[in-house]
Amino acid sequence: MRGFFAGHDVSLYAPPRLEAEDFLPLLPPYLTFYAPLFESCGALIFVSAAGIAVRSVAPYVRDKRTDPAVLCLDELGRFVIPLLSGHIGGANALASALAEALGATAVVTTATDVNRRFSVDAWAAENGFVIGDMRAAKAVSSAILEGDVPVCCSLPVSGELPPGVVRGESGSVGIYIGWEKKEPFGITLRLIPRVLHLGIGCRRGTGEEAISRAVSEVLGGHGIDLRAVKCAASVDLKADEPGLLAYCENNALPFTVYGADRLRQVKGDFSSSAFVESVTGVDNVCERAALAEADELIIKKTAVNGVTVALAAEKTEVRFG
Repeated sequence: MRGFFAGHDVSLYAPPRLEAEDFLPLLPPYLTFYAPLFESCGALIFVSAAGIAVRSVAPYVRDKRTDPAVLCLDELGRFVIPLLSGHIGGANALASALAEALGATAVVTTATDVNRRFSVDAWAAENGFVIGDMRAAKAVSSAILEGDVPVCCSLPVSGELPPGVVRGESGSVGIYIGWEKKEPFGITLRLIPRVLHLGIGCRRGTGEEAISRAVSEVLGGHGIDLRAVKCAASVDLKADEPGLLAYCENNALPFTVYGADRLRQVKGDFSSSAFVESVTGVDNVCERAALAEADELIIKKTAVNGVTVALAAEKTEVRFG
């Protein structure tokens, strides 16, 4: 089975009576033993009775968006049971793959899987889309079990739509895929691709709050969800800018800086500033930084109280098949 987990960071645990080479000790009190594992691991696989697995993790279960996958494998290797985070955490997919490797049976019980209907939260997790609202996701999943749910998308789509969804732009419940804050349905589940690159320029000493207000104002003015932003970038002179670093850290945005030479190589029609060039060595920081690792500039340089903001998008295609 080691080959099955190749490429993954795996730790093996066993109680002292079953001690074996390469296994770490699983020691009492068991209730607290699992707390750090639940917080740090992407998946927990119990070789035990299902009841033991359930009781071991029960105190730590919080939210399907963040809980790890939890699976149970009987000691004869006949059944693999995903117990927690079947879709977003990937427990169902892991159970199926593990069962195939073992020649076992995956016992998957989630309704959309059992009925072979589109699982919106699993698809979003597999493709890196942010689920806009879990209540809307629940409404969509319930509706899919009763009939087809409309889906509309602002991005190119490839592949046939899976069972449970049809193309449409109206209805009581539906799915919208894109980075805009659109609500075309009575209950709209927005699936948000994290493909936008935020370019930022600012004066030395600009605080985090000013940067946050500027970004919110610019994105809000274009109806763009901040959760679609994948990363932020600027010129290397801003590598140690406290307000900018704090903004990126508090919004979990990877921050990249580029030298003037690299930014000058970025091709496009940019808003030039002689003053900016005299300070940084390049005629435009925010637009060029946003586009450095992206494909299309979708918001040109916009200045808000000394902060300049631009936004670029990666070339993105929605794939169902």
